[in-house]
Amino acid sequence: MSYLRPHFRFFFPLLSLLLTVSALAQTPTTPDAPPQTNVTQNAALNPNLPTLFIVGDSTARNQADLGWGDHFAHYFDTTKINIANRARAGRSSRSYYNEGLWANVLAEMKPGDYVLIQMGHNDGGSINPVTDTKARNSVKGIGDETVQFPLSKPFTTGPIAGQTTETIHTYGWYIRKYIADTRAKKATPILLTITIRNIWAHDPDGNLQIERDMGFHDYETQLATSEQVPLVDMATVEADRLQALGPEKTALLFPIDHTHTSPEGADLAAQSVVTALQKSGSPLTQFMKLDL
Repeated sequence: MSYLRPHFRFFFPLLSLLLTVSALAQTPTTPDAPPQTNVTQNAALNPNLPTLFIVGDSTARNQADLGWGDHFAHYFDTTKINIANRARAGRSSRSYYNEGLWANVLAEMKPGDYVLIQMGHNDGGSINPVTDTKARNSVKGIGDETVQFPLSKPFTTGPIAGQTTETIHTYGWYIRKYIADTRAKKATPILLTITIRNIWAHDPDGNLQIERDMGFHDYETQLATSEQVPLVDMATVEADRLQALGPEKTALLFPIDHTHTSPEGADLAAQSVVTALQKSGSPLTQFMKLDL
């Protein structure tokens, strides 16, 4: 059996490598994956130009090149407008506000700027001190209902810093807060429908259809109407494109889990935002490159 020994020298390292790769492939990145480390998107803003802020979660900014906001700037003439991706992985409309991230955006904002607001992926779930350990689930709906929530670890920054009990508002309350604060800065708020997940189901005719709404579209539509703010339906544009690709090709764009994409998938989502902005007649089209 001695003639097998040289092979074992290569076999075990190779087996170890294969097991490591397999483990990585099977470990999904959660919605609160580490923020992107590519600092170029945090470059100083040109104060002489209007700025387009992106406010969202990991679908807009995740690890390098995995959020649609990371692929957004090259569709614009950045000699005419700043593109500032201020999305943060794992955040909801509630936690983005409570952690002071929204206050940071407001500190940068000036008259004539624009804010793309896209929240929802991390707002779902029940509000329970045991299960909601990340303190991010918002109350369902768009009204003024509230829930009192004991904080095991009070925030150290943001509007409720130091409090041991949090008053949780509805998804709509937080979005309205973003809209009102943006307008107070004499900037323009724009609502974006949330990105599409790689989830398919058969329709009554037996055809596979991609999920088009995870429960926030009605909220977004009602808020756009009540607050008289533009609603840019990138979700429909993205869903149409993924539906045309079909389940197998779509799966290649979602190698991590059903929510997070590859760089190619992120760019497709960015294109969907651009197309939806164009379809809505957004004033942002004046800053887009002509060779789209």
